[in-house]
Amino acid sequence: MNEDIQFILDTTKEAMDNAISHLKKQFVNIRAGKASPAMLGSVMVDYYGTQTPLNQVANVNTPDGRTITVQPWEKSMLQEIERGIAYANLGFNPMNNGETIIINVPPLTEERRRDLAKQAKAEAEDAKVSIRAARKDAMNDVKKNEDVSEDLKNNAEIDIQQMTDNHVKKVDELFDNKEKEIMTV
Repeated sequence: MNEDIQFILDTTKEAMDNAISHLKKQFVNIRAGKASPAMLGSVMVDYYGTQTPLNQVANVNTPDGRTITVQPWEKSMLQEIERGIAYANLGFNPMNNGETIIINVPPLTEERRRDLAKQAKAEAEDAKVSIRAARKDAMNDVKKNEDVSEDLKNNAEIDIQQMTDNHVKKVDELFDNKEKEIMTV
């Protein structure tokens, strides 16, 4: 196989794999009933003028399935951490006891579960759009390549389509699992 075609296939696979890993990260942020430190993964805190991820200024733990505790490394950061959690708009109501921040994770209502499932579906669709965009770019690159025979171009296009189908199938599987996880009471 021509090096140019192989390079196109490799970069396309990498782009599609990146779409899948991004989707997995997004799914971690969509809660499914049980408390998890990952729920606060998107929280940024103003640490002496710099936006810093929460996990770099505090320990985040889950003592049980309904509670998240945030233990800042510096007590002066309590207010900033509370502000960061509120600003992240996660629907949590943090309580400050002077030493730690305690977040009670309320059980999900049926309506909230449906909303989260819709959010997961939207993330899955975004991943599919990224995968299809990678396919489109690859197909265009293959067509533009004039140093390659038509047979090689056709084979490369078939390979690209198979890669696309496999990645879209993987997105569907990830979404189905996440939807089951969200809808399970």
